[in-house]
Amino acid sequence: MKASHLLIATTLSTTLLATNSYAHNKHHGHIQALVSKKVTTEFDIVHAKVVTQGSHLIFQQAVTGKVGDKQPQKNGQLAGAEVYSYVWPTSLNSSAVGFEADQGILSLALTVHPDFDDTPLYDEDGDGNKTNDGDKWHSHWVVLVPDNACGEGALKVKDIAQGSSPKLPVTWPNLPLFIDSPGFDFSLEQSEVLVRVPLSALGFPESFSFDGVTAGLKINQQVHAPLLCVTDVFDVASGDLSLSGKSQ
Repeated sequence: MKASHLLIATTLSTTLLATNSYAHNKHHGHIQALVSKKVTTEFDIVHAKVVTQGSHLIFQQAVTGKVGDKQPQKNGQLAGAEVYSYVWPTSLNSSAVGFEADQGILSLALTVHPDFDDTPLYDEDGDGNKTNDGDKWHSHWVVLVPDNACGEGALKVKDIAQGSSPKLPVTWPNLPLFIDSPGFDFSLEQSEVLVRVPLSALGFPESFSFDGVTAGLKINQQVHAPLLCVTDVFDVASGDLSLSGKSQ
């Protein structure tokens, strides 16, 4: 599904301001999504949820096909490199995970991108090289904001302005973006993707609103701000990015 970027940015901004307007459905905070034949099955969301299990928050999406089966084609360079992602936009403040406060839409993402590695602390494939693992799925916190330079009303991962020194998480991967590479445990099994976020180091409130999104992003051909734009929205669990889920 090719969604309207303008609608996405407007709806998310409105939702984040309406802090008491959580929507509920029969799944008690989970989002039951409509299946669409227009969406490739790897990204066609069936439902999304965020639940507490012991000392972790479990971010979950289920799709009609096999999760993680589809990856971007290798581009051979950073310019124009593509990213595929399972994303959970939230109502959490960016400060909840160590960013400067009030920076935009804090989102958890599980991503893959074969042309670059943005997890310098981790060796995902176990070959002794921490800089060649972008083609393996991995977790990020990102802050999303609208930027018309990515397309009218489109979203991007927020750039860090040259010369500025905002507060950043300790696992920030030294990129000029509001992005964190926390190395969370995850699983991609059959139709379900799960990301396990430990509660111990996070300043989460008792509950927060969220949505589920599958999306494609792309590095700017000129490799400068805006550096990483959301170029395709494959599916949205709520249908309108209303952040209608509520963590349990």
